[in-house]
Amino acid sequence: MSEAFIIMQIGDPEMDAVCDGAIVPAIETAGLVARRVDRHNTGDLLKSEIVAFIERSDIIVADLTNERPNCYLEVGFAMGLGKKKNLILTAREDHHHGSSNHVKGGPKIHFDLEGYDILFWEPKKLDDFKTELQRRISRRHAIVQTAAPNIPSAPGQGPLVTIALDREWLDGQRTRALLGLRNLQLNGYMEVQVAISPKGDWSQQTLLQMVEAANVHTFGWPIGIVLYRDEYRPRPTAGGVVAEVSVSGSGDGVGRSSYDYWSILRNGDFYLLKSLFEDSRTAGGEIFSDTRVVQTTELLMFLARLYSRLDVSPASLLRITVKYGGLANRSLRAAGNRHVFERRSTVEDSVETTLECSLQDLETKLVENVKSLLEPMFMLFDFFELSDHVYAELVDNFVDGKIT
Repeated sequence: MSEAFIIMQIGDPEMDAVCDGAIVPAIETAGLVARRVDRHNTGDLLKSEIVAFIERSDIIVADLTNERPNCYLEVGFAMGLGKKKNLILTAREDHHHGSSNHVKGGPKIHFDLEGYDILFWEPKKLDDFKTELQRRISRRHAIVQTAAPNIPSAPGQGPLVTIALDREWLDGQRTRALLGLRNLQLNGYMEVQVAISPKGDWSQQTLLQMVEAANVHTFGWPIGIVLYRDEYRPRPTAGGVVAEVSVSGSGDGVGRSSYDYWSILRNGDFYLLKSLFEDSRTAGGEIFSDTRVVQTTELLMFLARLYSRLDVSPASLLRITVKYGGLANRSLRAAGNRHVFERRSTVEDSVETTLECSLQDLETKLVENVKSLLEPMFMLFDFFELSDHVYAELVDNFVDGKIT
């Protein structure tokens, strides 16, 4: 079973209470085994034990409360091992410079970690801390588990530039993908454009390996699908890798046709166009609200896994544009008639939404990001809005490997 190593001050009653009342339960609820060096060492040299825990743990929860030098040292060691993506940082709320409880000259987060996403906790709200920590552990573990070994950072990475895609490349991908969709007599699709900044420079072989490793095998064919039948297998191009999976319902024993097209450039920019899953399940011209939440969650998890495996910095920026086409005269409902209780339809044929965020925020703000990408599309169906708790339920269940 996967392990989570806890880095924190040892021997302090308050910190032990936080560990036992929130951190350990959060780790165990997320399905990992919690380890702390003072409780789980095997009698070896303490330094060696810590190194071993850091090296083998999928998740490292590091609490920075009370500015313990050894905690900062161990966090730095984890980063030096290339396990920055495995780290989840926490601290007591008064350590945050923006907190009304922060005391000038009192304990704080040191400047070299101030820019990282830190989950702050309050002593009287440990249940809230436990719940949010469990969510972060589950999401992070879904991204880093079974990850390929760290590869060198892309040599072409440099200063931040405008986040944009090569227009000629984008137009070529879209033209080819839409033609493939039309050849199957399909008109509904989800199109995704992803630009990263700074750009990288990876080999085609590395890109293919990392796309395949980033696949999320929870719901239908995964985004970025990699098949090895000759007519479907990904192909190297001068600029990157491209794959087209065009399945005719009448010719391949599948009830209805489906289409998947993806392409990734050597600089890390990504393009996807896929037919709507709903069209492979019903002839009614429907959109399922919960299916859209699930596939958007899968998309963001796939991108987080992909760029983490490519060793892209958590501070790197992503510009993600999602477009839905072929919507006109469709109706909105939910699979199993949940969440949508009356027929809603739209006359609009397409809608496009853009999200800009850091790679780090892609995961830590997963529910908010899913909602921001879907709200404009849902609104077209007679002002439909999905409640925040339904977004959270669907997203968290998918992260845990469940479709509800």
